[in-house]
Amino acid sequence: MSSTVTRTQEERRVLAGTLVGTTIEWYDFFIFAQLTATLLTPLFLEPLGQSNPGVAQILSFAMIGISFFFRPLGAVVAGHLGDRYGRKRILVLTLILMGVATAAIGLLPTYASIGVAAPILLVLLRVVQGFSAGGEWGGAALMAVEHAPKNRRGYFGAYPQIGVPIGMILATGLLYILRVAMSPEEFAAWGWRIPFLLSIALIFVGYMIRRAVEESPVFKQLAQRKASEHTPLRELMTSHSKQVLQAALIFISNNAAGYLVIAFFISYTTKVLEMPVAPILLATTIGSVGWLIFTLVGGWLSDKIGRRNTFVIGYALVFIWMIPMFLMVDTGNIVLYTIAIFVLTVGLGLSYGPQSAMYAEMFPAQIRYSGISIGYAIGAILGGAFAATVAQILLETTGSSISIAIYIMVLTIISVAAVLWVGETRGRNLHVEEIEGEQADSRVAH
Repeated sequence: MSSTVTRTQEERRVLAGTLVGTTIEWYDFFIFAQLTATLLTPLFLEPLGQSNPGVAQILSFAMIGISFFFRPLGAVVAGHLGDRYGRKRILVLTLILMGVATAAIGLLPTYASIGVAAPILLVLLRVVQGFSAGGEWGGAALMAVEHAPKNRRGYFGAYPQIGVPIGMILATGLLYILRVAMSPEEFAAWGWRIPFLLSIALIFVGYMIRRAVEESPVFKQLAQRKASEHTPLRELMTSHSKQVLQAALIFISNNAAGYLVIAFFISYTTKVLEMPVAPILLATTIGSVGWLIFTLVGGWLSDKIGRRNTFVIGYALVFIWMIPMFLMVDTGNIVLYTIAIFVLTVGLGLSYGPQSAMYAEMFPAQIRYSGISIGYAIGAILGGAFAATVAQILLETTGSSISIAIYIMVLTIISVAAVLWVGETRGRNLHVEEIEGEQADSRVAH
C-alpha cells in the first residue's frame, strides 16, 4: 500500500513539474507575442512604424519568428545533454534561461532612448528565448510520458501540453487586467514591462517544484547500462532522420493555427477590424480555456482510441472550421469572434494532446530526448514561426482573410498525411527493459 501511495505522490510531482515549467515558458513566449501585436512595434521600430505601419507589423511578427530558428539549436544541445546526463537537470537550466531573458526584456530601453540598439537587443533576447524553448518541451514531455503507466501515457503526456493554454490564460488575463486598470498612456509608458518582470517570481516557483521531481525511470535504466555514453545526436541523424521529419510534419498545422490565436488575430481584429483590445484579450483567454480542456481530452482519448485516430479527428475539425471561423471573425462582432476561437480550440486540443505520447513512442530510449526535441523544433519553424507573418502578407496581397484559411488548410492536409505515414504508436515499449525483453523474444522466435 505504501509503495502505491509513494508512486502516486511521485506521479503528481512529475505532472506538476512538467506542467509548471511549460506554463512558465509559454507565458513568457506569449507575453511577447501578444505585446508585439499591439504595442512593441511603435516602441522598438518607431521610425518605420510611423512611415509604413504595414511593413512594420510584418517585421514585428518576424521578430516572433526569429526565435524559432534557434529552437533547433536549443533542441540539439538540450537533447544531446538530456540523453547523456538526464532529463531533470536540463529542464531546470532551460527554465532559468527563459526566465532571465524574459525579465531582461522588461528592462530594455526603447528606440526613443537608445535608437537602433533597442531592436537589436530585443532580437538577441528573443534568440535566447528560442534556444531555451527548443530544449524545454522535449524534456518535459519525456518526464511525463516516461513516468506514466503504459495505458495512461497519452493523458500524462497532455500535462506539459496544457502548459501552452495555461500560459496563454496567464498572459492574456494579465494583459487584460492591466489594460483595464491603466490608461493607454500609462500602459505604453511603463505598464507593459510588468508582465515581463513578473517572470522572475514564476521562475522561482517553477524551480522549486522541478527540484523535487525524480529523474525519469527510463534514463535511470540507460545510466545503469552506460547507454548514455553513446553519441545520441549522431545516431539520431544517421538512423532515425525519417522519424524526425515525420514528427516535424505532424506538428506544422497545429502550430500554425495556434499562432493565429496567439499573435495574428489580436493584431488583425484591433488594427484591421478596429475592435477594442481589452475584449479581444478576454475572448482569447476564454478560447485558451477551451484549448486547455480539449488538450487534456485529446491525451485521454488517445489512450482509448489511439494516437492516430485522435490526431485525425482533431485535424479534421481544424480543416472544416477554418473558413467558417474567418467569416465569423470578419463580422467584427466580439461574441462571434469568441465562439469562432473557442470552436477552433476543440480541434487544436485534440491534435495537441496526444503529441507527447506519440513522439515518445516514435523514438528509442537512448535518442528520445534529441529526437522529439528536434522534430518539435523543426515543426515549429515550418508551422508557427512565421504563421503570423505569412498571414499578414497574404492579407496585404489578396485583401481577403480566406487566403489565410486556405493556407492553414493546406498545412493541415500535410500534417494528416504525416500522421497516417507514422501509423498507430499506442502501446509501443518505452522502457529499456521492455525493449530488451521484446528483442530477446524476437531472437528466440527466429
